[in-house]
Amino acid sequence: MLFVSSGNVGIFVSMIAYQNIYDSLADFMAALDPVKVLAFHAPADIQERVEALLEKKQQDGLTLAEKEELDHYFILEHIVRLAKSRARLRMTQIQA
Repeated sequence: MLFVSSGNVGIFVSMIAYQNIYDSLADFMAALDPVKVLAFHAPADIQERVEALLEKKQQDGLTLAEKEELDHYFILEHIVRLAKSRARLRMTQIQA
């Protein structure tokens, strides 16, 4: 569970809710042209930024803002991997 503080009131947000959001987005993406979904790659500048953050994380450590940025990239990567997996499955079903 993730705990988000909101003043004096604590709000518990289930990771399952996040997973459902990720699944819904991945399903939407996978429903697009599966060939295009499978061909999708992050732009070079984004890949370079992620690599720089990973290198800095191991060498010097990250600021809170950099850690949050890297976490967002990991979430997006997870969604894209789900979408690609589902696009592959969709292509297999179409070919059958």
